[in-house]
Amino acid sequence: MIGEWNNPYLTKDFKYEADMIRALAKIVENGHVQKGVKPVNWCFDCGSALAEAEIEYQDKVSPAIDVAYSAVDKDAFYSLYNVSNESLAIAIPIWTTTPWTLPASRAVSLHPEVEYSLVKGHKDYNLIIAAALLKEVCAKYGFEPQVLATVTGDKLENLLLNHPFYERQVPVILGEHVTVDAGTGAVHTAPGHGADDFVIGKKYGLEIDNPVAGNGVYLPNTPIFAGQHVWKANKTVVDLLREENVLLHFEEIEHSYPHCWRHKTATAFRTTPQWFISMNKANLQQDALSEINNVQWIPTWGQERIAGMVANRPEWCISRQRTWGVPITLFTHKETGELHPDTLQVMEKVAQLMEKSGMDAWFEADAKDLIDDAENYDKTTDVLDVWFDSGVTHFTVLTARDYLTEPADLYLEGSDQHRGWFQSSLLTGVAINQHAPFKQVLTHGFVVDKDGKKMSKSVGNVVAPKQIIATYGADILRLWVASADYRNEITISDEIMKRVADGYRRIRNTARFLLGNLHEFDAEKLLDVNDCVLLDQWAIKQANQLQKEIEVDYANYQFHQIYQKMSSFCSQEMGAFYLDVLKDRLYTIKKDTKARLSAQTAMYHILQAMIRWMAPIMTYTADEIWRLIGNENNILFEQWYQIPQVETSSNWNDENWQLINEIRDVNSKLLEQMRSSGEIGSSLDADVTIYLDAGKYQQIKDINDELRFVLITSAARLLPLAEKDDAAVECDLGEGSVHILAKVATGKKCVRCWHKRADVGSDANHPELCGRCIINIEGDGESRAYV
Repeated sequence: MIGEWNNPYLTKDFKYEADMIRALAKIVENGHVQKGVKPVNWCFDCGSALAEAEIEYQDKVSPAIDVAYSAVDKDAFYSLYNVSNESLAIAIPIWTTTPWTLPASRAVSLHPEVEYSLVKGHKDYNLIIAAALLKEVCAKYGFEPQVLATVTGDKLENLLLNHPFYERQVPVILGEHVTVDAGTGAVHTAPGHGADDFVIGKKYGLEIDNPVAGNGVYLPNTPIFAGQHVWKANKTVVDLLREENVLLHFEEIEHSYPHCWRHKTATAFRTTPQWFISMNKANLQQDALSEINNVQWIPTWGQERIAGMVANRPEWCISRQRTWGVPITLFTHKETGELHPDTLQVMEKVAQLMEKSGMDAWFEADAKDLIDDAENYDKTTDVLDVWFDSGVTHFTVLTARDYLTEPADLYLEGSDQHRGWFQSSLLTGVAINQHAPFKQVLTHGFVVDKDGKKMSKSVGNVVAPKQIIATYGADILRLWVASADYRNEITISDEIMKRVADGYRRIRNTARFLLGNLHEFDAEKLLDVNDCVLLDQWAIKQANQLQKEIEVDYANYQFHQIYQKMSSFCSQEMGAFYLDVLKDRLYTIKKDTKARLSAQTAMYHILQAMIRWMAPIMTYTADEIWRLIGNENNILFEQWYQIPQVETSSNWNDENWQLINEIRDVNSKLLEQMRSSGEIGSSLDADVTIYLDAGKYQQIKDINDELRFVLITSAARLLPLAEKDDAAVECDLGEGSVHILAKVATGKKCVRCWHKRADVGSDANHPELCGRCIINIEGDGESRAYV
């Protein structure tokens, strides 16, 4: 059991919290902090305001009601519509899914440019409804409308309506937030319970009324509903509307509604005194939007996403009414509400106290010990929003450490953080330092199961990383992450992990082959790459080109492309061609001859480069290989390998090798047919003649003597198409065609190289070897026959 705080592995360090206060002080100093009464999302279970990022939307069943707000002076309405001979009461119906907000209703909002029709047909009222919604609204109320007249909303401004159940008159006001997407085109306005309502309420000088306490219960002075919880009051409101004969329609609907991400319970807008980081007081919003353009967003759609959110976000409410959290260390004047004139000095003093004893230093300190005129000031007891905690890491971590730099090279997180950490970091970075705290921001999707469903313990579709590591190993888990296109949701399943494991083995086996054939190879024996065999030069150039692409992909965080390119290189260029051809030379050519050293030179450079390509992804495998070739330090401390540059030969280039590779592919298919029919047992039982048109023949004729090693046949030759044998089979190439005559090779099989050659048995001392193998095991020279 871990002991007291004097345990050497546990230390008290309150500097982070103290530096949060210093960060807040910088933001205060730069003029971004203000206190105000504004509507905030409130959780009744938390008993506190919530940040936008603490909200999640879930389906909720709510009462949807249409309520009649009757005209105080119906004649004024009829006159405005130029309608006479009508005596029925006039009402404007509103639609809402929050009946509990009606006690705070202070106006009805219309859109100034929307057309509103005065219609008859309802038994109790002539109704004013948005013309665009007339048909569906009246169908809901159960009557066929007869339009008496139509005017735009601006004509109705300031006319008075009766509150549906209080002795209160409310005006018709105008707002751009009103839409005709749903409802009636008229919106009941409660400035104490909505962001748009608050803004329009201030414009018209309406009372900002919030009759709901922090626990969700109406305040004692609330007529009719005092002491009731708002969710239960929904039914009371509906029943009262029926009694007052103003309920035009009632139904229950399921809709998306904001919930607290901690308690999973519905939230409500409440207007309460809070501390805000203002988006406009010191131009923070525009400065942040400008800084977004100076950041590289990966993927690029992240820029548009966060720009839209910053452009449309309200003031940032940074205060919370909780018993835990870093305090907002501010004093406000009891009468004026202004900050103490020594605020910055006080905040630094508190930060120093907190460095010694933690955040309780603020709560425990007597105000008189912090300011001289304490009797005139209120000490703030709110704590900071948790998004402020993480949002100022650029100040509390990067700036606070000499070995780190600010701005950060990269921030990375899930695709939901444009609303959360990315945004809180951006806003605090601009508010403190006038620039974004990051140079690049990378966004990734979330892991889902094979059916695209989110991981859930209750559903039972969670794939535990520990289980994958136990089954496949950590590197395959890492490789799966790298192989996925993280810009979208990332799918995981047993089948996917099996495919990734196959890809891992392909890369690992390539490295294993290179490693095995470099056993006891001394780097001092490396040849100049321009003295290497042409095929080895080609392999080195392929690796060099791939490394250039991989460096770019790593710089751009395109890990899935790196995996695909490495996998393709190992399976195609290496496994299916180069290393396959190389086996004869590695296993049969005399040790330390130029031909074999050339192959080992190429393999050495390829392996050195390849280990580094693997290292950031297949870390353990790469480091294991790195130590096997004699290194003690970790591979992750290395730089990219500098692959020697091969001088391009004018008479032999990559196009030649591409043509040879294409010929090799079609020839292999032809030989496979012979093997399936039983004519040959393996490709070394075959004798092949390739007929090419004059251009292609001239292009690659220089490899004629080495062709059998490329095709892995006992005999092979290139001839012009004009000399084609009638028995030759035409095969398609990438461009054009080739004719191939394949037959069973003559001669005896060499027990060493397995080629069928006419000279097997010509030497009495080696009756089972071909001439080339005899030279390789006995001769002073070097066999000429190699690729």
